[in-house]
Amino acid sequence: MDSDLSLHFLRVVEQAAIACAHTMGQGDRHKSDQVAVEAMRRVMDNVPIDGTIVIGEGERDEAPMLFIGEHVGMAHALDGHGLPSGFPQVDIAVDPLEGTNLCATGAANAIAVLAAANRGGLLHAPDLYMEKLVVGPSSKDHVSLDAPVHDNLAAIAKCLGRKIEDLVVIVLDRPRHEKLIDDIRATGARIRLIGDGDLSAGITAALVGTGVHAVMGTGGAPEGVLTAAAMRCLNGEIFARLVISKPEHEERCRAMGITDFKKVYRSKDLAPGRSIIFAATGVTDGTLMRGVRFFGDGIRTSSVIMQNDPHRIRFIDSIHVAPQKNVKIHF
Repeated sequence: MDSDLSLHFLRVVEQAAIACAHTMGQGDRHKSDQVAVEAMRRVMDNVPIDGTIVIGEGERDEAPMLFIGEHVGMAHALDGHGLPSGFPQVDIAVDPLEGTNLCATGAANAIAVLAAANRGGLLHAPDLYMEKLVVGPSSKDHVSLDAPVHDNLAAIAKCLGRKIEDLVVIVLDRPRHEKLIDDIRATGARIRLIGDGDLSAGITAALVGTGVHAVMGTGGAPEGVLTAAAMRCLNGEIFARLVISKPEHEERCRAMGITDFKKVYRSKDLAPGRSIIFAATGVTDGTLMRGVRFFGDGIRTSSVIMQNDPHRIRFIDSIHVAPQKNVKIHF
C-alpha cells in the first residue's frame, strides 16, 4: 500500500469531520452521524484504491453506505468506464463519527476516524462488546487482560517509575464498570470517566505526556480494531477478548471466521497488516486535536496521520480556504 495514500485518507476524515461539525451541539446524534457517513463515502470514491469496508456502519440492510463488504475507491467509481485498473487492494475500517453523543452535545473528543491496511490486514470483527486493556510502549509486555487490576496497575507504575497513586486510568462511565471502578479506586489510582470515545482514549494512553496511563473496561469490538491499528503505529498495545454471552453471538462470530471465543487478541491479531495507515480529525476540541473551527474565509481542522511503513506520526493543522477574493488567513 503506497504511503502517499495517507494524504487521500486525510481528506476523507477531514471532510467527514467538517460535515458533522456543522451539526455540533444541535442535539441530533443521528443527523450528526448521517452527514459524517455521507461525506466520508462521497470523498472515498476519489481515493485511488480498490477498497473494501471491513468495519463500517453495519450490514447492508442496516446501512445504505459504508456497510461491511461495500466496495469503495476509484477502482469501483470508475468501474465500467474502460479506464485503467491496477489500484491497490485495501481493507478499510471506519468510524465516521466516534462520539455521536459528544458531537450532539458539544462535548470534547468527538473525532472522525479511518484505518486502512493491505488486503486481509484488519480483523473482520463482529459488532459485539470486547474486554479491553490499552497501555503504552513501556508497560505493554508487563500486563495481562486476566491479571487482577491491582497487579496490572502495579506493573504499569513500576515500568513508568511512578507510584500507583500517580496513574490515571480512563474508563467508560457505564453501569457494567461499577466493580472495575471500585477495584481501580481501591489501588489509589485516579480515574477519568468518559461518556463516549474509548478509541481516542486508547490513543492518549499510548502517547507520552497526555497524563493517561491506561484504558480499562468493555467497549465495542469495531473500535478495538481501530485502536489496534493506532497501536501498531504508536508502539502501544491493546489486549482484548470478545464478550460472548448469547448463542447468536457465537453464530455472528463464526460467520466472520472466528471460532476461538476465549482468545486474547493483541494489536497484531486485530490489525495484522504489514502496511497500516490510521487517520483521524477532531470534530470537537479534545486531548490530541482541536475541533473544527469555522471562520469567515474558510475552515480549520486538526488531524493526526499515523503509518507503520514508513513509521511516522504526523499532526496536521489544515486551513481549507474559501474560493473567494481577498481571503484572509487566520493564524
